Amino acid sequence: MTFYIILNYVDLAFTVYSFMLVAYVLLSWVPAAQSSAFGRFLERLCEPYLGLFRKIIPPIGMIDISPIVAIFMLNFIKNGLFIVLQKLFFMF
Repeated sequence: MTFYIILNYVDLAFTVYSFMLVAYVLLSWVPAAQSSAFGRFLERLCEPYLGLFRKIIPPIGMIDISPIVAIFMLNFIKNGLFIVLQKLFFMF
């Protein structure tokens, strides 16, 4: 039972961060919203993670696809973490 509670919290954390990334990308379309307190808060939390992908993936014209890849990788990491947690929990 405890295992499923842990999985739910991990899933919630990854889901919240994914939504934060989406909100940050949407705020980037509105310069006034990006400079708000909420926009700066999201920038402090999201930019270090997105910056990793922006170093590798250049923008295609005016379109930055690095947030799409970042969200995809976040989902990949979450699924991998679930597998590792399952192996650890059912090992003992």
